[in-house]
Amino acid sequence: MASEELAQKLQRRLQLEESGGVAEGEEVAKGEEVVAGGDGERSCLTASADAELSAKLCRRQDINEGAAQPRRAAVFNPYTEFKEFSRRQIKDMERMFRLYDSGRDGYIDLMELKLMMEKLGAPQTHLGLKNMIKEVDEDFDGKLSFREFLLIFHKAAAGELEEDSGLLTLAKLSEIDVSIEGVKGAKNFFEAKVQALSSASKFEAEIRAEQDERKREEEERKHRRAAFRELKSAFTQ
Repeated sequence: MASEELAQKLQRRLQLEESGGVAEGEEVAKGEEVVAGGDGERSCLTASADAELSAKLCRRQDINEGAAQPRRAAVFNPYTEFKEFSRRQIKDMERMFRLYDSGRDGYIDLMELKLMMEKLGAPQTHLGLKNMIKEVDEDFDGKLSFREFLLIFHKAAAGELEEDSGLLTLAKLSEIDVSIEGVKGAKNFFEAKVQALSSASKFEAEIRAEQDERKREEEERKHRRAAFRELKSAFTQ
């Protein structure tokens, strides 16, 4: 009964959104066509609404039954979610991702993945490329977000990819060191605690090192500007 009520509510909302709202007193029932503008022209809103509603209900049913994963938020923090990698490793992966995201839309699609594998010297068939995406495509959109790209290296480092997997080939040929640096593999609880603290300290040290590097570069720029002004003044005297 709850599912039927949800279906009716979703149906009603979809119809209102597509039709731009329904006049007061006008009733729109499931399977009923809507007369637009009173001029006799009919708009089959319910056909597309039913299709979209059906897709949403099927998606929800798959999630409830464990056959699909809920879509994750578009914004995430890779440094806190993928703690097994250092900041430098994640930045290297981000540079690689942006290099092959030729469309600059924040995704690597099938053709961009095809180009990537060709550049790495391991070209794949069309079916092979689709299977590669499918292995980490959590939102089922047929392309790789940056988070899903990081999942490739996460699975490779954790030994979760088959030897003949195209994703494992990608990870091996990427020249990015994906060795585990977090608490994974610690022999016992106390060693894991010590290793976790060491990892946190290393993370903070990397941030400080990046800040110091930026300060050093800024000081060098200041010195170069000062030297240039001094040289310029010498020539103008």
